[in-house]
Amino acid sequence: MADTLSLLYTSDYRSTFDFPDKLRFHKITARNMPLVWHYLQREKGRTCDFSYGGVLMWVDMFDYEMAICHDTLFIKGRLENDLSLPAFSLPVGSLSLADSVTLLQRYSREQGSPLRFSAIPGYCIDGFIDLGPRHVDPLEDWSDYLYDINSLATLAGKKMAKKRNHVNQYVALYGSDTYEPLTRAALPDLCSFMDSLEAAGAPSAQADEERRLTRKVLDMMNHHDMPMQGGLLRVDGRVVAFTIGDVKGDTLFVHIEKALREVPGSYEMINKCFAADMLARYPHLSFVNREDDAGDEGLRKAKLSYHPVELLKKYNVVF
Repeated sequence: MADTLSLLYTSDYRSTFDFPDKLRFHKITARNMPLVWHYLQREKGRTCDFSYGGVLMWVDMFDYEMAICHDTLFIKGRLENDLSLPAFSLPVGSLSLADSVTLLQRYSREQGSPLRFSAIPGYCIDGFIDLGPRHVDPLEDWSDYLYDINSLATLAGKKMAKKRNHVNQYVALYGSDTYEPLTRAALPDLCSFMDSLEAAGAPSAQADEERRLTRKVLDMMNHHDMPMQGGLLRVDGRVVAFTIGDVKGDTLFVHIEKALREVPGSYEMINKCFAADMLARYPHLSFVNREDDAGDEGLRKAKLSYHPVELLKKYNVVF
């Protein structure tokens, strides 16, 4: 905590506090992410946009920048469904929502653009509506899938029978003791796994971007201390699956999950083992957020097959 708060007073951020009504934005990086995380943990929702990995993974795509004003975090980025337009995230901190919106309205006028917010969680949308926005639009393809962590960790019950069958098939072929928690020492093996995955995968812009982001996360985890955690499966010493996520409040957020399709049941096995491992380490966990489907029908079918307890709605708001 001391290291986190010390960032408040470095030369990079001092101007923000010397002029508390002036928003001064800085690019979010692995270096200043502890400061961002200090505030993100004060946000009470369960959408992935306010998790550690949910911000840091997508810094480049959404051009995320941060400012601290009146003990409140402001994140500037892009609309979730239109990267050509600037937008803000839900402010998090001591300021009221009304005062935060007023501050951002002044900033937006200076920038010559409307004030837009993106990916506002459903639990706080009424507060925005009370402030009289021009538009409130649901992000139909960007709802997060929220699951009961005990259900994923045990695969108990009739609804999970098919998933159990896949796990049982994996165990019959490869054994039940192939899972291990992710450590920094295993990161080079995950990079080698990504090499194999890329060599075998069909080229596409979306797949290439996903692999680039995965490699970026692995590199950051190798060079920085951060609250990202994960697990992997090894068969005869070779990595056949891995996953990476983080914890905030009562929710485990899963940001990356990769497996070899030629290894039957590897996806189901890594999903189950990681949920069980994290629940054992963090008994207070109740939920798993496995993020959105971005409108991809195949991904939507896969996520629904695990029977989410809720789809967490998000909204764009324009003043």
